[in-house]
Amino acid sequence: MRIPRIYHPEALHSHQRLQLSEDAANHVGRVLRMAVGQQILLFDGSNHTFLADIVEASKKQVTVETSVGELDDRESPLDIHLGQVLSRGEKMEFTIQKSIELGVNTITPLISERCGVKLDNERLEKKLLQWQKIAIAACEQCGRNRIPEIRPVMTLTEWLAEPSDALKLNLHPRASQSINRLTLPITKVRLLIGPEGGLSAAEIAQASADNFTDILLGPRVLRTETTALTAITALQVRFGDLG
Repeated sequence: MRIPRIYHPEALHSHQRLQLSEDAANHVGRVLRMAVGQQILLFDGSNHTFLADIVEASKKQVTVETSVGELDDRESPLDIHLGQVLSRGEKMEFTIQKSIELGVNTITPLISERCGVKLDNERLEKKLLQWQKIAIAACEQCGRNRIPEIRPVMTLTEWLAEPSDALKLNLHPRASQSINRLTLPITKVRLLIGPEGGLSAAEIAQASADNFTDILLGPRVLRTETTALTAITALQVRFGDLG
């Protein structure tokens, strides 16, 4: 049986006795129904993992004791910052989950002219907490030991204007350049993915003015969530650690 991977929000140390967080304890004690003597693998975002023995367990509280921590670096050499315009329903959650599995380091949710999602500040705050939990769960599942940053929602204009030394790419169905034509080496990418209705002409012009290069994925028009994952995969194959 695979040893469950569990994120711990505080710094871990070797030979440490500690209580799991409420969410982790619920998952280990109530969902997995693990008992004293069984083991879990803890990580705290430091790129280290700690094998831990369960020493006390109930449905509400789980206490463990860690062994010696080990460095376990599974991060891609390619640093990807995804700027994703908000998408409807579960599509945004899907994009966040899968892009993290594919190795994205930072995600900034964006609001654009044609963004179909309208949320007030309170609901945006709740969404951000939900997205952060999705990021943690994705890392637990895929084996990453650093938690990618989910930044607060901002406007596309604000995000485009942020200073960055990364290669800036905008996926556009009428672009003439493909990812395969990008010049090696590339270690940092700032990737813009528009909404379901696409970016407006003014936004495309603004992206170009802010030094974003239009990139074409292929002859077919993809949905926004498909576009993000396809582009990330193509970038990781060419410049990262896939394939």
